[in-house]
Amino acid sequence: MLSGIRLGLIAMLIPVLLDFPGTSAASAEALQLEAKIALGAVSGRIDHMAIDLARQRLFVAELGNDSVGVVDVGGNKVIRTIAGLKEPQGVGYVASTDTLYVANARDGSVRLYQGADYAPAGHIELGSDADNIRVDAGANQVFVGYGSGALAVIDPAKKLKISDITLKAHPEGFQLDRESSRIFVNVPDAGEIAVIDRAAGKQTANWPMQIGASHFPMALDQEAKQVLTVFRSPPRLGVFAMSDGKVAKSLDTCSDSDDVFVDAKLHRIYVVCGGGFVDVFDARQDTLPRIAHILTVTGARTGLFVPELDRLFVAARAQSGQPAAIWVFRPVP
Repeated sequence: MLSGIRLGLIAMLIPVLLDFPGTSAASAEALQLEAKIALGAVSGRIDHMAIDLARQRLFVAELGNDSVGVVDVGGNKVIRTIAGLKEPQGVGYVASTDTLYVANARDGSVRLYQGADYAPAGHIELGSDADNIRVDAGANQVFVGYGSGALAVIDPAKKLKISDITLKAHPEGFQLDRESSRIFVNVPDAGEIAVIDRAAGKQTANWPMQIGASHFPMALDQEAKQVLTVFRSPPRLGVFAMSDGKVAKSLDTCSDSDDVFVDAKLHRIYVVCGGGFVDVFDARQDTLPRIAHILTVTGARTGLFVPELDRLFVAARAQSGQPAAIWVFRPVP
């Protein structure tokens, strides 16, 4: 039997342990790991992802492997690998034409693959460093960040670039406002978030970033009318008013983030970090408390939250004898 002293020590340690990230009941319950889907012989950095909801196929930009993996998320398996790419960074799926868009950093091209068998369907030359992709299904347009400072506007029906929107430096994460014609763009080398008017085809405002540097991932909280971005130096989550860019919140978060998402149903924020964690913040409370600090693996800094499937997919690169995999998390109310 345990002595009274030992029982007393345990009682004292329990609240201390619960204060450590990843040890609380909230951490254990906020995201439940359901599966790890092995990607096969994939090495190096993994970048962004996209989804074909009708077929439940996840597209994974395997940058270090010069390939895109096609994952059947219903069957938890890879069903296809598209090889021969040039450092794929961004992927986007256009349902109206059943076409996968892949942005390549090394040669600046956007390559197109069509149909269930992903037959090559052409390419669009942007010049250099083709990066993030966003699809505006309503306007039937595809936006691709690239080069030393531009968003390419692509007509998916014609499979052609129809215009450019100039920026001060290379764009990183950007998001399309569903309720207006605005696009919000992280431009870390210019130290700003650029605000673009899609209808005018030009930048109309800039928000100087004064709480940190190297802001790459971005998400929009449409309900709260806020823009969220995550800084790497120092690691902080910044929350800005969508109307004028004023700082609403600035919070510590995990390091080396490359993706952030808003779960509108559960009113949560998910920050995916290469430091080896996913941070979960409670957006129901004004102070945005961090309710979970969930261990993943070092380098797993990209992900995709799919609200229609109620799943968060996190890309874990190969390391220490462990193969590259997609970790599938289910949010728990």
